Amino acid sequence: MNIEKFIQRAEVLHKRLADLYQTASVLPWIPPDLLPQAFKELYNTSKIVQLAAEELYQQNEELIQTRNWLEAERQHYQDLFELAPDGYLVTNIEGIIQEANHTAAKLFNVSKHFLVGKSMINFVPLEERQKIRNELIQLSQSVRGKELLIHLQQSHGELFDAALTVLVVPNSEGKATSLRWMLRDISERQPLESTVVKNNSSDLFPGHPVHKYSKGETIPLNPLVIWYVCQGLVKLSTYCETGEEVLLGLATAEMVFGTSLTSLNIYQAVALCDVELVSIYAAEVAASPTLSHTFLPKINQRLQQTESFLVISGRRRVQERLHYLLQLLKREIGETVPEGTRLSVRLTHEDIASACCTTRVTITRLMGKLQEQGVIDFDLKKHIILKNLD
Repeated sequence: MNIEKFIQRAEVLHKRLADLYQTASVLPWIPPDLLPQAFKELYNTSKIVQLAAEELYQQNEELIQTRNWLEAERQHYQDLFELAPDGYLVTNIEGIIQEANHTAAKLFNVSKHFLVGKSMINFVPLEERQKIRNELIQLSQSVRGKELLIHLQQSHGELFDAALTVLVVPNSEGKATSLRWMLRDISERQPLESTVVKNNSSDLFPGHPVHKYSKGETIPLNPLVIWYVCQGLVKLSTYCETGEEVLLGLATAEMVFGTSLTSLNIYQAVALCDVELVSIYAAEVAASPTLSHTFLPKINQRLQQTESFLVISGRRRVQERLHYLLQLLKREIGETVPEGTRLSVRLTHEDIASACCTTRVTITRLMGKLQEQGVIDFDLKKHIILKNLD
């Protein structure tokens, strides 16, 4: 029974009870004290049911309006997804396609329904599939996105050059659960030299000189300029009122930074090793759809990393802050070695203390304990090696 029929029946029942009650009340040969108490309670209960039915009807109308609004919003974003000029795919971490838009299907020259359930690897030439499998393995073990230049194959066998931006979608525990792919056909621009090519500054930013800074050098910041890291690692920090340094983030290769990307009055960038950078005016990015498209996932990387540092600073115990920082560093700058995971850049106890909002002395003591427990070790160049970090 739907709600409208229920309300109608409740109203009919209430009317009949009201008529009976009124008739019984006015009959002269029935004394008022003989009117059954149960009949009165039944009449009152009927009134309550009627009021409840009316309230339920109103709530149901509001739910219908909300559902219609949500459906309209869902359809709006579905239309944006479908009609986007670039191809979009959603896959699991193994690369199995779960969703695809119209442009992606057109690029592969197949229907959308055909794409769902297929592996991305099916659309890569046989001789290049192992490299893509390796890329998928790396993406499944990270929460960082990546940009790839690869050859893709249409259903009838024709190849085309494609630029792929892959974003990793993590769960609440930080583990990768799915991948979001944006595909663009760049065959008309320039042929690819290899199956998977990491971003090259000369290709991305033609005409922009590469600036080199040595380890320990402070990188000049211009509010009109955005720095792009071609190689190396840059420490981003600020200073609090007490003069203590606060670590804000680490700009690794293919990431961006600059004062135009922050609201802090004090913002400092220092090379933690020899770095190569390219400077791009923010106005160039705003005026160029290609640059804007390139920079969006890189700004997203910085945002995700900043949130990770915020989570670390919110931990109550210093031991927990250090533990989560080491996990973050393992993900951001870790290199696999036989002993475990080696941090590619040497960080001082002062650097680690500023990220953990504590003192250098405390970090030295805690790091000593972790070394005694076999959780960490150091190589000959004093780089941290993470051995048994859960």
